[in-house]
Amino acid sequence: MQKVSIKDIARISGTSVTTVSFVINGKAKEKHISESVISKIEKIVAEMAYKPNSLARGLRTGKSKIVGFLVDDISKPFFSEIARHIDEKASEHGYKIIFGSIGNDKERARDMLKIFSERQVDGYIIALPEGLENEVSSLLDSKVPMVFFDRFLPEINADFVLTDNAKATADATAHLVDNGFNNIAFITIETAQQQMLDRLEGYRNTIKRFGLKENILKIVYTDQKTTVGKIKSFLLENKDIDAVLFAANYLTMSALQLFKTKDKSLLTSKALISFDDFELLEFISPSITSIEQPIKAIAGQIFQLMLKRLDAKKNDGLQESSVIKLPASLIKRASTAAKLAKKVKLVS
Repeated sequence: MQKVSIKDIARISGTSVTTVSFVINGKAKEKHISESVISKIEKIVAEMAYKPNSLARGLRTGKSKIVGFLVDDISKPFFSEIARHIDEKASEHGYKIIFGSIGNDKERARDMLKIFSERQVDGYIIALPEGLENEVSSLLDSKVPMVFFDRFLPEINADFVLTDNAKATADATAHLVDNGFNNIAFITIETAQQQMLDRLEGYRNTIKRFGLKENILKIVYTDQKTTVGKIKSFLLENKDIDAVLFAANYLTMSALQLFKTKDKSLLTSKALISFDDFELLEFISPSITSIEQPIKAIAGQIFQLMLKRLDAKKNDGLQESSVIKLPASLIKRASTAAKLAKKVKLVS
């Protein structure tokens, strides 16, 4: 079936292409087009199921009504949930989202940014991978609206929406201490990503505040199998550990592989907390305490900032950059029950 064009609608309605364009783009009244002509064109548009070409419309109006969304791995629960809520917010305001997932491939990231540019996206929402600071700085210089989330880069003057990662892990560590645990390990990855460094800082500051010993494992994350082995070795070598705080949910998932082995007791004998909640944590036994990021609020703030940036650009206005930090919640479950209560349960 041949695609319907504006020229087809103009020919059938007996009007000009310009008139049809004004009606389709919602400018009929300001151009003083009569109600009868508007109704006639709208009826033909509906009958012929005309769908405007967003790229062509962007060339005419300077606005594509498309926003690019770029993260390292959209299959991760945190990113996929953010993406879902962003898509809902965008739809409410007449925008479409192009989603991009790049892994740790810098070349793919550059290709995605190029594709977004060619599609003339109105703005970018990015959880920035390491190594793309120059490309992003160039985009910022071009005055394209951008909002970053999850990962903070102090050297980039832009809008950021973040979880208060340091406070989240500080509160989680204090919860373990309050419940009688005093050999608390922190398992994280070897990285320069600021959000992970903030989580480590929150743990360290709290351990220091209580006068306890640090137990930190930093993993160069490559795959789950290797990570499981490193976690197992760490726990075997540090048998005095009585609680573990995982800095990311994929690290928790790797550790939970031990539940399927003879080394299950390495976990079941300890209090456990995961950064980021996911459904499995509630239903395994014992259920696992988690730090829950405010995903819906993060998505809402991201798109609100994007709309402000788009509006400021439309009106040639300047807007100061914003760094918004939102509090996380500690979902307390059986894995961090008070140590005394655990001993009583074991004796009985």
